[in-house]
Amino acid sequence: MASASDSGAKRRGGRGAHKDKAYYMISVVARRFEVHPQTLRLYEREGLVQPSRTQGNTRLYSEADLERLSFILNLTRDLGVNLAGVEIIMNLRGRIETMQQEMDRFVAQVRDELGKRVQEGAIESSRALVRIAGPGRPFKAEKR
Repeated sequence: MASASDSGAKRRGGRGAHKDKAYYMISVVARRFEVHPQTLRLYEREGLVQPSRTQGNTRLYSEADLERLSFILNLTRDLGVNLAGVEIIMNLRGRIETMQQEMDRFVAQVRDELGKRVQEGAIESSRALVRIAGPGRPFKAEKR
C-alpha cells in the first residue's frame, strides 16, 4: 500500500509531523475502504475526520484517521446511521472516553490516599464504621 512519507508533510492545525508514522493519501484510503474520494472529502467537511495536510495541501490520513473512518463506515453501512447520528455518536464516544480517563485518575488518587493512610495507621479497624477484613480472610459483617 502506498503511503506518504514526511517529505514536505508538515501537518497543519498544531498536530505536528511524525517521521516514524505512516500516512496515506486519499486515493489509497478510498480504495482500502471501497468509497469514493468525494465521500472522504464530505466526511472532512462535516468534521467527522481531520486528515493532516502536506505543504502542497494533499490530504494525509494517519492510522488513527483510518480507525475513525472504519468506525464511521461501520455506523453508516452496517447500522444505517446517518451523518448527523454519526456526529452525535462520535461526540458522545469522546465524552465517555474523557469521563473514563477522569474516573481512572480519581480512582488512582483515592487508592494512593487510602494506601498512605493505611501505612500511617490512620485507619483503625476498631473505630471504622465497617470492619475491613485482612487479605485472605473472609469478610464478616457485624452489627454493633
